[in-house]
Amino acid sequence: MALDLFAGIPVSDYAAALLRYERLLGSPPTFVASDTEAVWELAEHRSLFIEHRPAHAGHALHTVFVDDLDAFVSQASGKGLEPTKRETYPNGVRKAVYRDPDGNELDFGGAPL
Repeated sequence: MALDLFAGIPVSDYAAALLRYERLLGSPPTFVASDTEAVWELAEHRSLFIEHRPAHAGHALHTVFVDDLDAFVSQASGKGLEPTKRETYPNGVRKAVYRDPDGNELDFGGAPL
């Protein structure tokens, strides 16, 4: 069975969110679906999108695992974005939590060191 994933983040200020997520994700969107929706393909068939939906903003909660969490956090820090918090679970899995101004949470996880 073929499977695609589109994970959405509702935002109240589309223009500001577009700039923030470009910085956090390290690139402009893969494509702009409309004047209120932008999509980043994070990996084949796995996409993240922002959409102007003020009534729903602030309720997203997604976690993306990356190959090198420390490099990702360093890259985001270089663009002025610091994690809200960092966690390490008992099994050694690590997570960096990022919250946007609406309160949406996009976390990045990494394997144990």
